[in-house]
Amino acid sequence: MSWQSLRQHPNLAIGLAAATVFALMGLVSLWWTPYPIADIAIARRFLGPGPEHWLGTDHLGRDMLSLVMSGTLTSFVVAALGVLIGVGIGVPMGLAAVAWGGAVEWLVLRISDLTFAFPAVIVAILIAALAGPGETNAIIAIGVFNVPVFARVARGGALSIATQDFVAAARLAGLGNGAIAFRHLLPNIMSLLIVQGTIQLSLGILAEAGLSYIGLGTQPPATSLGLMLRDAQSLFLIHPWLSVMPGLTIVLIVIALNVAGDGLRDAMDPRLRHEGLSHGAG
Repeated sequence: MSWQSLRQHPNLAIGLAAATVFALMGLVSLWWTPYPIADIAIARRFLGPGPEHWLGTDHLGRDMLSLVMSGTLTSFVVAALGVLIGVGIGVPMGLAAVAWGGAVEWLVLRISDLTFAFPAVIVAILIAALAGPGETNAIIAIGVFNVPVFARVARGGALSIATQDFVAAARLAGLGNGAIAFRHLLPNIMSLLIVQGTIQLSLGILAEAGLSYIGLGTQPPATSLGLMLRDAQSLFLIHPWLSVMPGLTIVLIVIALNVAGDGLRDAMDPRLRHEGLSHGAG
């Protein structure tokens, strides 16, 4: 992404900058946090924000800033891995549907319809019933939800490319369906996939928080933003900052990723921006 693109699309610059700050905050927690996240001290529990503990302490006396940093990393990792599963399975499915068509396309569409019928929460409940709750199961659940999303996005984008003359020329040159899909269709829908990936990452953050909140995601002693909300739910009226801090972090991350996604869409496909302006003028 060039500096000129960032200057032309300030929402992209703002969204990327904010999302990067949160991602770096999570990464830093791998090496350093103000206090160890497992440092329990009942004597200092429920301290409000102050010089020693900038975001206060929780019901176990743990430093809230340290927990938010570590929880942000967990939320990003779980959501990102879920999106990668969706990309790794869904995109080849969508490309295969266009490249081969016929029965292959019908099968891909039916699989997508079937998968859409089972939201991430339902999948997580089924997995938890069989294998127990945990981060891995949350990743699988989010990944299953993302597969049909990327399959349909890849298929829709590839359909518009498949009618182009250079694809017809490739077929005349003797390229097989697989080669056409990955040499010609995939490179031309990458911008579409990147934008969708940004949006799905924000949805993955929300899904991870929701799964952890209902006890199907991250489990103690690890932490995540959703798990922090779950621990604080019964204390909201007495100690509201315990809920506000992780909740506000989730909201800001999701907003940042969505703003970045809108900016990426405008930067990578200016036609969408021009069409939006023309519709607004009308």
